[in-house]
Amino acid sequence: MSGMSASGESRPEKDRPWIFRTYAGHSTAAESNKLYRGNLAKGQTGLSVAFDLPTQTGYDPDDALARGEVGKVGVPVAHLGDMRTLFQDIPLERMNTSMTINATAPWLLSLYIAAADEQGADRKLLSGTTQNDIIKEYLSRGTYVFPPAPSLRLTTDVIAWTYSNMPKWNPMNVCSYHLQEAGATPVQELSFALATAVAILDSIKASGAIPDEDFPKAVGRISFFVNAGMRFITEMCKMRAFTELWDEICLERYGVEDERYRRFRYGVQVNSLGLTEPQPENNVYRILIEMLAVVLSKNARARAVQLPAWNEALGLPRPFDQQWSLRMQQIVAYETDLLDYADIFDGSAEITRKVEELKAQAREELARIDAMGGAVAAVDSSYMKRQLVEANSARLAAIEGGDQVVVGVNRWTDSEPSPLAAGEDGGILTVSEHVEEEAVKKVKAWRDARDQAAVETALADLKAAAQEGRNIMEPSIAAAKAGATTGEWGRTLREVFGEYRAPTGVGQAVRDNVGTLADIRSDVEAVSKKLGRRLKFLVGKPGLDGHSNGAEQIAVRARDCGMEVVYEGIRLTPAQIVNAAVEEDVHVIGLSILSGSHLALVRDVIDRLRAAGADDIPVVVGGIIPDEDAAQLKAQGIAAVYTPKDFQLTDIMADVVKIVGNRAEQAA
Repeated sequence: MSGMSASGESRPEKDRPWIFRTYAGHSTAAESNKLYRGNLAKGQTGLSVAFDLPTQTGYDPDDALARGEVGKVGVPVAHLGDMRTLFQDIPLERMNTSMTINATAPWLLSLYIAAADEQGADRKLLSGTTQNDIIKEYLSRGTYVFPPAPSLRLTTDVIAWTYSNMPKWNPMNVCSYHLQEAGATPVQELSFALATAVAILDSIKASGAIPDEDFPKAVGRISFFVNAGMRFITEMCKMRAFTELWDEICLERYGVEDERYRRFRYGVQVNSLGLTEPQPENNVYRILIEMLAVVLSKNARARAVQLPAWNEALGLPRPFDQQWSLRMQQIVAYETDLLDYADIFDGSAEITRKVEELKAQAREELARIDAMGGAVAAVDSSYMKRQLVEANSARLAAIEGGDQVVVGVNRWTDSEPSPLAAGEDGGILTVSEHVEEEAVKKVKAWRDARDQAAVETALADLKAAAQEGRNIMEPSIAAAKAGATTGEWGRTLREVFGEYRAPTGVGQAVRDNVGTLADIRSDVEAVSKKLGRRLKFLVGKPGLDGHSNGAEQIAVRARDCGMEVVYEGIRLTPAQIVNAAVEEDVHVIGLSILSGSHLALVRDVIDRLRAAGADDIPVVVGGIIPDEDAAQLKAQGIAAVYTPKDFQLTDIMADVVKIVGNRAEQAA
């Protein structure tokens, strides 16, 4: 008899598996489509699309800022033709598609809708998610475009439009994943994410775009995207705290009576921050342990899971690497008895104690943010960013000091060579430089072939909608169908809303308890005396890579070591970096690039320094850089290359001081 055990006791129904995803996209729409169809054939049950940085920040492949970035960390989508190719032979009406897209979310969703319309899909059956969480972009990931207020308006436009036209779509995925990647503690991840959700819901309510009687349904479409790290008991308790706090907020703040609309619906990608370049085979265990945090507790189980691959600290994963992560999910879901039982943690005094502790601390932080005027105000004042930089500094200090053990990094570092990273490809997928050249040719051909008058008319209406406060979605869909490009959509809205540079959080984040800095400070003083003034270090992030955590920590440590630091944040062109180096008369330049575009961007910086007669300034580079690329960079004259295995920031500072000192002696 169904639902009965051998003893006659009733048993809960078997839980359904979560959606299995891998986060994927690279080089071209055609290659990514091939990868998607292959993954679906292997048992993946949903798509999670990674877009390249130009697409995420509103530039076409032939824009100067897109140089070196096309197709590197995701797929380039410049127009409807690319979106059409990306989903060729994949029926969108029957697919659950997650798109990691934020500042340009209305545009990419418009392209998706236009492609679905061409397939003859019913918009009301389209299911999936646009991340569409702009607040965390100012704090961690850096793919913002516009200032917070108009960005929040675009987010609410998507929510209001999908509520009426695509009821199965999750229009916003409040994303705490990148907060943890930027160093957030569990309490910060809870409170900052929930504060973001409150800011969005308050904005929707104030706009009047959704009738009061339907507001609970709109609340029910808000989903979350979270992170799970290695302390999996704490992480599992964090997820239980999330579900309980969200239920509390929905009921008490918004009066949502129906329990269905108060459910904490979330997807997860487990932590990539903790994946290591040394002994990368250990990452397989880390990924499995992190996944357990979000699937073991039924009451707080993720409804979609995507896992990184073992080699993401080395570079882009290959199809086999993604398959390996997919198989991990399938084995846990189908070979174990995990889905057979009710929540196995209910009634645990220890789990309850930890959950209540996290909830109490998160409520305190939420009250603090609310008193500031909410999440947007806490971004503008740099409060949230400063908290994350300080938390990340503490995390790195614990690793450097050995208080936080990372196997193969700061303990048990003697190792056999990893056979996984052997072979001609170095164990990773690389994107050929010709991909960018071809993308530039294709976008120019697309512009030449379209009806330019129709595009101009559509973009004029888009601009008018932005100026008048009309919902941006219908004009965006019309522009997509007319053949407008991602760069044109971005440029049109930049003309109305302007651009934005978020606070770096570096200026006020000071730590002076990381081992002893006395020796390095003494060296800085000695070299500064030799130079005749304070050693000045420019930390630059060329290109569109917004992952600024490493650059921020280098800037903080350099300042704490006594150097004068020039750091102006993300998204600078090589020309801007060289101009700043010359104008500020710096002694050393440090470039941070994590998007895989290091060869092209560093080459550009070196060429410009030479043209400016400033090639005597030494340059060091940090990022996810394979050994063969590091050799090329050094051959071009780069003084040093640092990768994730170089976790001792003070040692890096000592290197930098030595490099400047040696250069000063040579010049004397």
